[in-house]
Amino acid sequence: MKAYQRFRQKSKASFLLLARGLVITDLFGHLINGAIAVFVYASDKDWIRFNQSNILCSVFGICMVFFGLCPLFLGSVMAVERCIGVTKPIFHSTKMTSKHVKMMLTIVCLFAVLVALLPILSLRAYQIQASRTWCFYKTEHIEDWEDRFYLLLFSFLGLLALGISFLCNAVTGITLLRVKFKSQQRQGRSHHFEMIIQLLAIMCVSCICWSPFLVTIASIGINENRSTETCETILFALRMATWNQILDPWVYILLRKAVLKNLYKIARRCCGVHIINLHVWELSSIKNSLKVAAISDSPASSKPTNQQQLSSTGQ
Repeated sequence: MKAYQRFRQKSKASFLLLARGLVITDLFGHLINGAIAVFVYASDKDWIRFNQSNILCSVFGICMVFFGLCPLFLGSVMAVERCIGVTKPIFHSTKMTSKHVKMMLTIVCLFAVLVALLPILSLRAYQIQASRTWCFYKTEHIEDWEDRFYLLLFSFLGLLALGISFLCNAVTGITLLRVKFKSQQRQGRSHHFEMIIQLLAIMCVSCICWSPFLVTIASIGINENRSTETCETILFALRMATWNQILDPWVYILLRKAVLKNLYKIARRCCGVHIINLHVWELSSIKNSLKVAAISDSPASSKPTNQQQLSSTGQ
């Protein structure tokens, strides 16, 4: 059991490291983008006065792209990590170390930075949008394929991250349910179910908040025009997307195991149905496989037992 507890702590540590990165990214995105937006509103949207060299707009645009894509990427990486942890637990416990997780975090952040810097590297400036409250890729008077490329790249990467999250979470959930019913046990791996519930909530929040904005940006990139209705639509979609950074931390606050237990007890009192005993945490087949693998790899398993020594002496 102690060996399994080490596996469990190691499995959960990688998920919590990614979750910490997501929460920190959301926090900084909310603070930086919010501070610039407040400054713009406080200056009465007079960009000519405080943005003569277009530096502030470029910084605002880079932050919008980076803090928009990075949480979506981290959410998909978390879904992939949990999928590997459930479907390949031995591989995950032995190969997915904290060093590898930190490396994945670094790669994700660097890739998001690269996408955000693409217009600057190609000498294309970020554009003040029609509402004069934020900056982004060029969405008006699109001239050539490069302007369309940035818009389509942003929407494609965002939708791809959401698709990967949906696929991996579906595989993980189906695998957990299959193991639970196949082993005919009343309780599966509690920490896996806790993390899957959090991931599903993150995915739902991201899809609801980001899908309108990503679809609108893709539509502008494809159609190459923007009407007045589209301007109002993209501003509304942007406000929905900003809610993602606010709601993500609450997913971890409200969907912890202790909170879920209390919600379950309240629901059980209301329904009057006994489904699962929360005080019984039995070993599932995946637990047993991890326990056997841990015991077989431990130094104690390589030493002969007393019974084996007596039998060899008798022979």
